[in-house]
Amino acid sequence: MVSTDLLPLALMEPPAAFGADVVVGDGQSLGQPMSFGGPAFGFFATTKALMRKMPGRVVGQTVDREGRQGYVLTLQAREQHIRREKATSNICSNQNLCILRATIHLSLLGPQGLRGVAASCFQKAAYARDRLVASGAFEPLFDAPFFREFALRAAEPVDQLNDRLLKDGFLGGYDLGRSYPELAGGWLVAVTEKRSREEIDTLAKKAGGRVA
Repeated sequence: MVSTDLLPLALMEPPAAFGADVVVGDGQSLGQPMSFGGPAFGFFATTKALMRKMPGRVVGQTVDREGRQGYVLTLQAREQHIRREKATSNICSNQNLCILRATIHLSLLGPQGLRGVAASCFQKAAYARDRLVASGAFEPLFDAPFFREFALRAAEPVDQLNDRLLKDGFLGGYDLGRSYPELAGGWLVAVTEKRSREEIDTLAKKAGGRVA
């Protein structure tokens, strides 16, 4: 089973090529606005041999704010278990609208356009990482390959760095220490096809000083 982002698959071999039976992921990158976290859509794909074994519902286990164990439907095709007049949401319609948007997005881009967007994300993220590291104010947090997100260790406190960048019109990277204490000082940066070389150079200059 593989969890993946759809966009880099425009450049890479699909998970099925190395034996994956089930592939899941998020489709936000296919023309879906961020909208403060949603809505978007997920995908659940499998081989033809396993198609009839795909669940109609997946129940997830979680805890509430008081630490009590609870369960929630994390995957459901539609609200068949709720009478229409008592339903409080319409999950199937919302998901279909997101999928329709993604379909239009893909049809406008076409295969070559999709590969172009993916290549642009990859190249610009690599360029941004190199420029930030070259500034002397950051060092790579990991050596693993990346697509459009990379983690750096900042020389100054991340909250201070982000506050300073915000004054210059940049939304800084995510402070990894907030979620992973062992990665305190880690700065997660995302660069997409929408960013220009000039913007990336300015970010490197503002975040770490002018790069020679």
